Amino acid sequence: MRAIQITEFGGPETLAVSELPDPVVGAGQQLFDVLAAGVNYADTHQTDNSYLAEQTLPLIPGGEVVVRTGDGLRLLGLLGSGGYAEKIAADPRTLFPIPDSVSDADALTTLVQGATAWHLLRTSAHLEPGETVVVHAGAGGVGTLAIQLARRWGAGRVIATASSESKRRLTLDLGADVAVDSTADDLTAALRAANDGKGVDIVLEMTGGPVFDQSLAALAPLGRLVVFGMASRTQPTPVLPGMLMGRSTAVIGFWLVHIVRRPALFAAAVNDLMGLIADGAVRPVIGETYPLERAGDAHRALLDRSSIGKLILDPQR
Repeated sequence: MRAIQITEFGGPETLAVSELPDPVVGAGQQLFDVLAAGVNYADTHQTDNSYLAEQTLPLIPGGEVVVRTGDGLRLLGLLGSGGYAEKIAADPRTLFPIPDSVSDADALTTLVQGATAWHLLRTSAHLEPGETVVVHAGAGGVGTLAIQLARRWGAGRVIATASSESKRRLTLDLGADVAVDSTADDLTAALRAANDGKGVDIVLEMTGGPVFDQSLAALAPLGRLVVFGMASRTQPTPVLPGMLMGRSTAVIGFWLVHIVRRPALFAAAVNDLMGLIADGAVRPVIGETYPLERAGDAHRALLDRSSIGKLILDPQR
């Protein structure tokens, strides 16, 4: 089979196609053809070994796949790795059926990015009706869904950040009330200005560095910042407990792995999102679909922040 196998850690340049044997089928598993694979920012951490979980070589990145059964059914699955390939071995009992009305690409949005957005708001931030939510990277895979979910679940105001005018327009089209330039020199002031001069209740943060620092400073009393990534690869300023106490604010970490390890929690998000998409209540934003040979370009688009929405690999092209 054709697959992207990396044999040394590094950037997008390491993502080259190789001819490999088909995966070995383990107990309870079946061999499936991969119809589409999702590309996530976490995959860029996999390939340079900066992920929260240490990676080992050789490695086929990605674990978010749509597969087809022998009788033609489409199933959706999240696996640890191996997704950037023509075939994958998986236990069908861990896969989700895809409704006929949901495309492969739309289904892939429900796993890493969709379940993250769902649980950031519900499980970590405990969004209450009327609260103000800041969604950083609002035009990205998590952001485009988080905007819509926050609006659906009663947020009083949704503030999205994005780096370009076109991306900011997209966030407004999806339901954000205000779109803020993420490159603003004083992001704290920009976020407060977008909320009529007041602090914000919830921030979904995945950049790190100064963006984390300035977002934390923008919180209102009893506000919560949920951190679910560090795209800048830059650590924020250490958080002092006394500062949190002084303003009754919270910093909450989120890693989807802990949701996946509790299957009922993971399934609740995926099944709810699949139903919302099938009903037209949530609109996934799909970016570019790449052939396997251009997996490196997909990673470059994520790293240079030129991508919009969900990026897809088509291993059959």
